[in-house]
Formats: sequence, structure tokens, C-alpha cells
Amino acid sequence: MGSINEATRPHAVFLPYPSQEHVTPMMSLAKLLYSRGFHITFVNTEFNHKRLIQSKGVDSVKGLLDFIFATIPDGKPSSDENATQDITLLCDTTRKTCLVPFKKLLTKLNSDEVPPVSCVISDGVMTFGIKAAQDLGIADVTFWTASVCAFVGYLHYRQLIKRGIFPFKSKCLRW
Repeated sequence: MGSINEATRPHAVFLPYPSQEHVTPMMSLAKLLYSRGFHITFVNTEFNHKRLIQSKGVDSVKGLLDFIFATIPDGKPSSDENATQDITLLCDTTRKTCLVPFKKLLTKLNSDEVPPVSCVISDGVMTFGIKAAQDLGIADVTFWTASVCAFVGYLHYRQLIKRGIFPFKSKCLRW
């Protein structure tokens, strides 16, 4: 990576929704961009970061000089429980409480000894990432981590309701 000028080197900050189905594709994209010369900051919630360390060991999040991990709180009370979090509550708390800590992290990254943040790549459900990037004048990209089938379902959800196909009527659920 030495051939790239550090001052102009692109720096992508990844913000996945804190569940494995979202973290895994975001990590794949982060690794791909890293291999193309990007400086990467991968942001986990404190809860997920702690679970990752418990699962894979402290070396798993040491990162490299130009691929680092950072954390923000998810807005829920601290817990040592090693269990899947309540998805509805997690969606609500991240939406309501994560904007300020994420903006502080971006500001800190821009004052650290790393290339300035070029773009924020946030999960499609982590919309506060878009707001933080826009507030700070940073380019933002939304990365949809769901499958194509799920995306098409979300895309046509209103039409399915309008046609009366969804929600399913109880008679449709009989086997």
C-alpha cells in the first residue's frame, strides 16, 4: 500500500447493522476495497464487538495499520449475555441513539493520523449513517445486504398490500 499517497488515499467507514447476515457481506466489501488500496474503518456496536472477541479472540479485531475496527454504543443497556439481541428493540435504539456517537467517531477519525474519511458505507437499515455523513460533508453510500429475493419483496411490499395479497388471510395459512 506504500505507493498510494496517504493524504489522498480513500478512507471508507463501514457501518453494518449489528447482525451476522449484515456484517458478513459488509466485511466482504470492506476486504475487497482494502485490497484495492482503501484505508478501512469497520464499525461494530460495542455488544457485537465484545461477542466477536469472545468468539474469535482478541486478535480477530486487532486489525492492521490501515484496516481498523471501531465501536459505537447501540443504545441498549450493557449486557454480558451471549445471545441474539431483540431485533425490533435494536432497530429502535440504533435509530434513536446512534447518530451522535457515530458523528463523534467520524470527527475523531478525521482528526487522527489516518487518511480523512472519504465515504461512509452504511447498511440500508442504518440510516443515521447517511445523516451523519451528510451533516459532515462526507460522501455516503447505502449498501443493501439482503438477498435479491428479499429486496424485490421489500420493493413490491406496498403493491402486495394494495392488491390484498399481504398480509395473508388466515385461510391462506391452512395446510
